[in-house]
Amino acid sequence: MIDIESDKNILVTKTPILNSGNSEDKREEILEYFLATWELDDKLYDSLKGEETFYMRADPLRHPLIFYIGHTAAFYINKLLLAGLITERVNPKFESIFAVGVDEMSWDDLNEKHYDWPSLQEVQDYRKQVKTVLEHLIAELPLSMPINWESPFWVIIMGVEHQRIHIETSSVLIRQLPIDKVKDNPLFKICDKSGQAPTNKLVKVNAGQVSMGKTKANALYGWDNEFGALSIDINAFSASKFLVSNVEFKAFVDDDGYNGQEWWTEEGWSWVQFKKCECPVFWMKKGDNWRLRCMLKEIAMPWNWPVEVNYLEAKAFCNWKSAKTGKKLRMPTEGEYYLLRNSLDIEDQAYWEKAPGNINLEHYASSCPVDEFEFNGFYDVIGNVWQWTEMPISAFDGFEIHPFYDDFSTPTFDARHNLIKGGSWISTGNLAIKDSRYAFRRHFFQHAGFRYIESEVEVAIDDDYYESDELVSQYCEFQYGQTYFGIENFSTACIKLLQNHLKTINKGSALDLGCATGRTSFELAKYFDKVMGLDFSARFIRIGTQLKESGKLNYSRIEEGKLDTYQEIKLADYGLDAYADRVEFFQGDACNLKPLFSGYDLLIASNLIDRLYNPIKFLQDVHSRINVGGLLVLTSPYTWLEEFTELDNWVGGYRKDGEPYTTLDGLKDHLSEYFELVEEPKDLSFVIRETARKYQHTITQISIWRRK
Repeated sequence: MIDIESDKNILVTKTPILNSGNSEDKREEILEYFLATWELDDKLYDSLKGEETFYMRADPLRHPLIFYIGHTAAFYINKLLLAGLITERVNPKFESIFAVGVDEMSWDDLNEKHYDWPSLQEVQDYRKQVKTVLEHLIAELPLSMPINWESPFWVIIMGVEHQRIHIETSSVLIRQLPIDKVKDNPLFKICDKSGQAPTNKLVKVNAGQVSMGKTKANALYGWDNEFGALSIDINAFSASKFLVSNVEFKAFVDDDGYNGQEWWTEEGWSWVQFKKCECPVFWMKKGDNWRLRCMLKEIAMPWNWPVEVNYLEAKAFCNWKSAKTGKKLRMPTEGEYYLLRNSLDIEDQAYWEKAPGNINLEHYASSCPVDEFEFNGFYDVIGNVWQWTEMPISAFDGFEIHPFYDDFSTPTFDARHNLIKGGSWISTGNLAIKDSRYAFRRHFFQHAGFRYIESEVEVAIDDDYYESDELVSQYCEFQYGQTYFGIENFSTACIKLLQNHLKTINKGSALDLGCATGRTSFELAKYFDKVMGLDFSARFIRIGTQLKESGKLNYSRIEEGKLDTYQEIKLADYGLDAYADRVEFFQGDACNLKPLFSGYDLLIASNLIDRLYNPIKFLQDVHSRINVGGLLVLTSPYTWLEEFTELDNWVGGYRKDGEPYTTLDGLKDHLSEYFELVEEPKDLSFVIRETARKYQHTITQISIWRRK
């Protein structure tokens, strides 16, 4: 039985202030924040009926809920290992199958045939083990103030804030389950207020300058996309006083808006045709009566609550209402949202006494009427539901990728993920702070609605996106761009050296491990029926995925300083377009691969082993991935560095028993039980262009091994 009084402390929490206070008090505060987060996560899942519900796919583009229960725990362990704060895994199998939770990205493996999910009890036992590790670490890890993103405790808070993201996203999945699979949960009480919706009207917002982004000295935890700076001048506009209510949106539904192609963008109309929808996803019609699906209940339609839709629906409504009223209506940009918010002087979450809006689980476990929380003439500027903007997310000037979560943001910098602002009723922690920047695919459902604005300023969205991540762009040029100093493209040079050996093996499937942006994967597809490209970072595999899906890629290439040029590449230019359907890209850890990555006739690991945290384990396990008679191809310059690999895990490059012990010596020792070296290793050069006048010239060694 849930004791509401004793559980209040898990509902009303705030992200810690990291630049003030003494170390031991802060340690205790972080422990309490971690425990409250963990318990809230646990109790959310008390809302499910029966163990079988945990294995249902509430959304075909996302994993079953059993994944997310394991994922939030595995995330802690994987990040702590990456940061070097722990050295041992709790459960290698779980930390593999629960590792990747990209959600509706094409490289996130959602094929149920690839998963033998553990029992609920096994996952709950694993969570208890991880919780114990974290409690011990929080108690023992050295802590000095202030905490910033170089601090060890930053990684712990990263795990906590990540868990809070999944509390919210899991609540959306629970909301999509059949109603008979959920049960009432006294901890999550929905609003009992409903009635006639107020008539919306436009209220002027004066012009002004908006400064966005924050420095590393900021008092609150932030994801990497929050850091940097952008200042822009915003013209005056008029904004709707209220969020668009269910009844205001119903006029669009009643006017057959879901069948009027003229209101929809091309992307939106394709989505409507695919989904065959005629109303918002959480609306249900029972006879002549409309009802609303909340997280745990179906209720009579509260017409004065905010409508919850994806961006495509919100955009269609704005186009429709513009035509009906003769006004130029649209959603705000990120800058326009902040101009409105800043004009109202709303306190940030960490500092408020009580939430000024329906946010942070401080009021309801659902939406509420759009006219309940006023902010000096406007309503729901924060809270109730997220608010879609017109803007795809992008980086601020000065953006840096955090080394322990290098693909939190950059996979969304693709012009396909629009920003949502303001938070919802269940937005807690970082989700509820002013500087938070979250973005979702435009067809995606969250607890999200919108307000519209009237403005003469046209918002130009450039769909011709250019990849600008500096390291990723370097690899785009390395794998698909020009050749330099007469040195052949590395991928094609490797394939040439393999030509004779390829004649001796089956060509069912190949694995390109450490595939980066995917050139070798596409080249191998000329020879193999199926090729998997796998990389640790989604920053890279999204390039291969984009090339597979669209056949082309644009990227910016640095010339000098802040000067760059724009490059376009096409698979067809290399004769690879005909083979793209044979290639799939996935995210994974070479030192802890999922069982599905096995049964290959060829496995190539290009310039990878000297950048693994445990290359010896990789070498000891790799035979289990390759068919008897198949080939293992390793290339490496053997540049061992302790920043990537602890000395005890180096394969070679040191003295053993007083004598030089090379990496090739180590490879022979570790591989000889299951492999034979088919020919003497060869040296192969490659060049990576950094700028027009700076290049990395590297000599790698390629060795080819046959599985006994």
